Amino acid sequence: MLVSFRNDPLPEADQKVFNALVPFDHVLRRAERCIDFPMLRERIIGFYSVDQGRPCLEPLRMLKFSFLQYQYNLSDRQVLERSQTDVAFRYFLGLGLNDALPDSSSLCTFRARLGHEGFQGVFNEIVGQARQHKLVKDRLRIKDATHVIADVAIPSTLQLVAQTRDLLLAAAEAFDPERVAGERGRIEMIRQTAGPSAAPGARLAVRVVHLREILDWAETLTAPDHADSNANWEKLGHARELARKVLGDHDEPKAGDRLRSVVDPDARCGKHGAYYEGYLLDILIDADSELYTAIDVLPANGYEALNAVELLRQEQQAHGNKIEQFSIDGIGMNGPVLRQLQDPEGLALEVFVPPGPKPSTERFTPQDFTENPEAATVTCPAGETSTQRSREEDRHRTTYKFAAATCAGCVLKSQCLNKADQKSGRKVIINDYDAEYSAARAKAATPEYAAVRKEHPKVERKLSELVRRHGSRRARYRGRPRVLIQQLLAAMAANIKRMVTLLGGPICAPACA
Repeated sequence: MLVSFRNDPLPEADQKVFNALVPFDHVLRRAERCIDFPMLRERIIGFYSVDQGRPCLEPLRMLKFSFLQYQYNLSDRQVLERSQTDVAFRYFLGLGLNDALPDSSSLCTFRARLGHEGFQGVFNEIVGQARQHKLVKDRLRIKDATHVIADVAIPSTLQLVAQTRDLLLAAAEAFDPERVAGERGRIEMIRQTAGPSAAPGARLAVRVVHLREILDWAETLTAPDHADSNANWEKLGHARELARKVLGDHDEPKAGDRLRSVVDPDARCGKHGAYYEGYLLDILIDADSELYTAIDVLPANGYEALNAVELLRQEQQAHGNKIEQFSIDGIGMNGPVLRQLQDPEGLALEVFVPPGPKPSTERFTPQDFTENPEAATVTCPAGETSTQRSREEDRHRTTYKFAAATCAGCVLKSQCLNKADQKSGRKVIINDYDAEYSAARAKAATPEYAAVRKEHPKVERKLSELVRRHGSRRARYRGRPRVLIQQLLAAMAANIKRMVTLLGGPICAPACA
């Protein structure tokens, strides 16, 4: 059964200590006045059972511990150690001077209970409260991303195969311990016959074959009764999935989405200046209040441009608002993404994106040709029409070719062909999203674009705040859902701090504290 939050006042002696030692303009006192914490409790109370299990620690207090942890960039153990001696922490937590503190493992349990869905709800509630205070406007959203380094040591391919094999055997042991014991004996034989003295390629090949054989056997294991709730069967399913991925990556060495670690299987290799292993932190901020309005975490090789659509939908679904303008950096110069952002039946945003350098040429460009998609033809500036076309669906483009004889006698060929004596006719590549690209280039020449781009650096400062003040550069946890929890808590702490700054308000006297 849930433990109710203590509504009775602290002992008078404790109140006197807090009034004497915690300044009335302290950020934690001001946070109590600016944030409706009981409403945050309503967001998380549903993750607890009202009639099962032991009495729990007060959910709101655990959430406040999490806030303090990310506000001051502390570990689980550090935030509890500081709460033991810091009277401002005790005041904020509603703890008397003699009240005991929970064990540090309670914070881990609290995060696991809420999951990223629960913390997403808390984050949305704080943004909603900022909207109630009329801090958040719907005029302009700005998006950017930065890298998050995974908390893993990247193994060699040989080590990765061996780790996957050991993980698969450990998971299968609950279902066929005799076979697992035999396979472990075979591992010792492989170490003797294909040990460090063997060629690296040969050592890897033998272990890959062994892993494949173990996986083939593990795939034949029979599911137990109530498999959906069997933790051992779930563990085996996870291990088999990892083994399939590792073997698939080995079979396709040039594949891009390669698994990097069995410890954190969601981490990927990406490039942000230099190559790194981990994730992308993707954020959306309100340009007026500089509050974070949406947060997401992608693998390091994630589709950052398309995730802009997801971030905007995430906010609008949470608050039912209608954003007017959107600013994104050069990755937004992406035809499919631009179309989704500007779709009148969808987000219907006015998008501001750097168009990038336009190739300078004295020849006619594809925009000078008129395509008729229904007739599958294109007409050149001289009025000649070509029906010879090829389609590349994956690259969203159509290539048309004019006959050499057609171009040879054209009076405009000097403006169209690379060389006057060119033997082949003109080839024209028309992108499906030329209209979107042309509109973005035209908008980049307007005063409105210049004004919005002056505001865009705000998002760089906000990313820097998360990295420098709230520990977002390095993942504290492993797995994309847990890393998302970390980033949501960091953004929640930064938003509360920002709301305290924006709302200000009078400093309460001791009598009304």
